[in-house]
Amino acid sequence: MVVASLLWWIPGTMAWTSTSTCTTSHRPLVVPSSSTVLEMVRTRGLEQRREGATPTEGGMTLYLKAAEDGVSVGDCPFAHFVRMVLEEKGLEYDLKPSTSSTKPNWLVEHYEGKMPALRHRKECYVESGVIADYLEFFFPEPSLKPQSDDSGSGGAAVLEGFFPAVAQYLKTKEGEDLEKLENLKAKLTQLNTHFQTNTYVDGDEFTLLDCRLMPQLYHLRTGIEGFKAGV
Repeated sequence: MVVASLLWWIPGTMAWTSTSTCTTSHRPLVVPSSSTVLEMVRTRGLEQRREGATPTEGGMTLYLKAAEDGVSVGDCPFAHFVRMVLEEKGLEYDLKPSTSSTKPNWLVEHYEGKMPALRHRKECYVESGVIADYLEFFFPEPSLKPQSDDSGSGGAAVLEGFFPAVAQYLKTKEGEDLEKLENLKAKLTQLNTHFQTNTYVDGDEFTLLDCRLMPQLYHLRTGIEGFKAGV
């Protein structure tokens, strides 16, 4: 399928992963207005930003789900999404694979232990979409902002409901998954049709939407191989 062409980025990405699964909930990527992003900055940090201060490169730590050994990086598509954005923008960051027992106390107490979580000096952001929007707003070069708006039009509409379809199929027991399989096939067909006339999700430019989709496709492939006997 044409969809498979998007996986060109994945081999390097997947060197970071192992076989653990990610249970972090995912919220659809939304491209917010400038005022919305600034409000996120004001309210979601560990400490409020001093007036006039602007985020600069450096001092970033990404907390993400650890693999089964508790030390190496786990296989979480939402963490992959964030890492792809960081890598595309050339931002340096440290990795902190964490388990329920090794998460820092502040992450558990103030952010419900959610991961991936990006700590940038004295501030922290959770939810992969929020992290991606934060990075795009304050580190705009190279730009990964989609042309699609948050109305569900354009390339963003193609991804609507895709990952829920993936998760539902992979979590359903064999023999009880025919309906979920048909739903997933319909979503894949929609993607395949889209990529027959578009180079990337949002047209001719690589954007946050592609960073979001590619780990989901990889998750689907590895999940089918691991839990569905390749079917």
